Amino acid sequence: MQRCIDLAIRGVGKVAPNPMVGCVIVHDGKIIGEGWHQKYGEAHAEVNAIKSVKEAWRLPYATLYVNLEPCAHYGKTPPCSDLILEKKIPRVVIGCIDSFAAVAGKGAAKLRNAGVEVLTGVLKKESEILNRRFFHFNDLKKPYIVLKWAQTLDGFIAKENGDSKWISAAQSRILVHRWRTEESAILVGPGTAIADNPALTVRDWFGTQPIRFVLDPRRALPDNLNLFHMPNPAHRITLNPQHEHDWPIHNPENWVADFESQCYKNGIQSVLVEGGAGVLESFLSTGSWDEARVFTAPEVFKSGLRAPFVTSSNFRKFEIGPDTLHLYRNYRG
Repeated sequence: MQRCIDLAIRGVGKVAPNPMVGCVIVHDGKIIGEGWHQKYGEAHAEVNAIKSVKEAWRLPYATLYVNLEPCAHYGKTPPCSDLILEKKIPRVVIGCIDSFAAVAGKGAAKLRNAGVEVLTGVLKKESEILNRRFFHFNDLKKPYIVLKWAQTLDGFIAKENGDSKWISAAQSRILVHRWRTEESAILVGPGTAIADNPALTVRDWFGTQPIRFVLDPRRALPDNLNLFHMPNPAHRITLNPQHEHDWPIHNPENWVADFESQCYKNGIQSVLVEGGAGVLESFLSTGSWDEARVFTAPEVFKSGLRAPFVTSSNFRKFEIGPDTLHLYRNYRG
C-alpha cells in the first residue's frame, strides 16, 4: 500500500479535481504490475496497472492494491470496478473509501457482491492525508486553502515601503514554485500586486501553471501589471466586475466565503494564498484555512509590516537552507 501512495503522489497537480491514486498488483509475493492516475481525463491507476501486467494469466490469481476505492460509475472513463471483475482478480486491498457521492462505498460493494475478497482500511490515515484536498473539496464543498508567507527573524513580512521580495533563500523560493504546481490556483492581494509586481507563474520547477487570482475590490489595479500580461490573465476578485475574468464579490463583509463558494462552483479544488498581510489575515481571522506554511529567514528588518500570527498546536518544523519552515494545520471538518 505504501508503494501505491508513492505512485499516486506522482499525479500531484495533474489530476485535480480527481484524486491521486496508485495501484500495485501482486502475484506469488512479487509485483507484476503497477500504475497511477497520471492526468485528469485519462486512464485511472487500476487501468494502467492492469495494462502493465505482461503475463495476463496471473491476474485471476493476483491481489490488487489501491490507495482509494475503485470507482463504480461512468465519468471520463469506465468504472474500474468493472475492469477488475472482467479480469477476474480475486482479491482487492483498499487504503480508504471514496467519499465522493458517485462512489462512496459502491465500488467496494460491487466487488464484494461479485465474490471478490475486499479488505479496506490499510494505511487508511496515510491514504486520506494524501488526498486531503479531494476529500475536503467534496465533503465540505470548499477549496483546500494553503497560506504561505516568509517572515524575518524579528517577525516582519515586508519593509516599510511594502517590499517583501527575497526575504527567504533560494532553496525556499524553489520549494514555493513546486507548491504552485501542486495547487489549482494562487491568490495575492492588491498591495503585493503593486509592491512586487509578481507574475505568480511556475519558473523554478516543472509542472502545471495554477489559475491566478488577485483581490482588487475597487478594480483599481493598473492593467500593465505582470498578472494581466500573460497568456491567461489573472482573475480579479472585485466589487465592480467589468470583464469576463472578473469574479464578483457579493458579500463584502466576508469576501473569503464568497471566494470559497465560487471556487467550489468552478471546480477549483485548492488555492495557495501568497499574501499580502491583509489577505492572509482575512483567511486567518475567519478560520478559512487548512494549512499555513511559514518561512522564517535569519534576516532582521527592525521595522516594517508585521507578519500574521498563527494559532495552531498542529505544526511541524523543517530546515530549508538557512530558513526555517513551520507547517501548521487547521482542521475545518
